[in-house]
Amino acid sequence: MKLISSLLFVAAGTLFTSHAHAAMPKSEILLADLDTPYGMQVSRVTDDKTYNNQPFLVDTGLYYTHEVVGENGQSQTDIAFYDFASKSSVNITNTPVSEYSPTLMPNQQALSAIVVEADGKQKLWQYPLAEEPAASRIFEWIEPVGYHAWGADEDLIMFILGEPHTLQYTRVAAAKPRVIAGDIGRTLIFDKHTNSYLFSYNKNNQHWVARFAPQTEEVSDLFRLPESVQDFALIDKDTVAYAVNNRVHKRSLTEPEVVSQWLDLRRFCEGSISRLNYKQSKLAFVCNK
Repeated sequence: MKLISSLLFVAAGTLFTSHAHAAMPKSEILLADLDTPYGMQVSRVTDDKTYNNQPFLVDTGLYYTHEVVGENGQSQTDIAFYDFASKSSVNITNTPVSEYSPTLMPNQQALSAIVVEADGKQKLWQYPLAEEPAASRIFEWIEPVGYHAWGADEDLIMFILGEPHTLQYTRVAAAKPRVIAGDIGRTLIFDKHTNSYLFSYNKNNQHWVARFAPQTEEVSDLFRLPESVQDFALIDKDTVAYAVNNRVHKRSLTEPEVVSQWLDLRRFCEGSISRLNYKQSKLAFVCNK
């Protein structure tokens, strides 16, 4: 069992490192298949015995952050993969450090993830899906990274921890990222329909959805989220979804006053839904106990 003393800890949607040894908040990941002959079918990807979070759907399954707890109670996180065909999960990183926020890179040949290195610094790494080459840092100098989202052309936005947390944009080949906005929230999404990014941020103590267009470097507010909501998912070119407690609502990006309840997931999640990820009629969601 791999153990380290510097842990990733998640509280109130904010990422930071901690030297505590307690286990992380318990949560489970469930998968709703919305396109079956029998209507919506919901299955459990993980149990709720440990911290399971940050699902990222791909065609064949989903990647997620999974807590590993040692016999003495020390805890860290690995990246796991749940395979749709076998309905089973496997630990795909298994390193002596914590990884989280798995994301498929634009070349489809590697995962990127935030790594809490042995010295406590949080940096962006890549993990090739093939056995070779070995995992490596993407940026040596950019840290501490909290979350990230890739664009279409080796570009990305990153949540950089600080006072305040900032949204920064760069390309892999660039020397220095540009600060786009402050007081950033944890949701970062690339919108392939408009070649722009959607993100959440805090404005006057309220969470907002905003858009960043790299071509013009323009940032525009779209709408304010409900008070309890920090996370949302892109469903199609004009629709996002977010959960209020354990019900999921849809909202139009171009007509944000148009809101409707989409899914009632109360019988699958008695607690609250904190994260959503959507791809091709499948919705992965995190249920907190």
